[in-house]
Amino acid sequence: MAAAQEARDELLLGLGDAIGTDDDWLDWLNLPVDVDIPNDGPSAAAQALAADNDATALGGAQREVVDGYLGFRVAVRTNYTVGNSIIPGTENMQAEAEATAVIKPRCEFDVDADPTKPVDLVCDGEPVSVDPEDFDPDDLPDASVMFSVRLAE
Repeated sequence: MAAAQEARDELLLGLGDAIGTDDDWLDWLNLPVDVDIPNDGPSAAAQALAADNDATALGGAQREVVDGYLGFRVAVRTNYTVGNSIIPGTENMQAEAEATAVIKPRCEFDVDADPTKPVDLVCDGEPVSVDPEDFDPDDLPDASVMFSVRLAE
């Protein structure tokens, strides 16, 4: 989850940079799976969350596409052993798990909207107006309003 949440935050920064400078900025809201997000941020976020839970992220965050949505798969291993267990021979084993979280767009807008003119969005029920001619990235709502992060696997 941490990897996808970090990627979501980076998406919002990219969207903020694109509005007013890129006539295709509305494409960011459809979240193309090939959007340029460096993998180091999501991998670092996954490692930090794993470390907070006395575990290690194995191999960083791996970018994936799940049902057409951008996602990140992370495998983790505990830094400690299972310990005493009712299953003989497992006391020296470390637990391992993996999960994939996907990012989904939450904003709706008129498909005929002109990205060079003011555009009204509805993001998770919240109205958001974007005027590319008079835009301040701080006017965008939190990334969680514009893009959701959900476990996929």
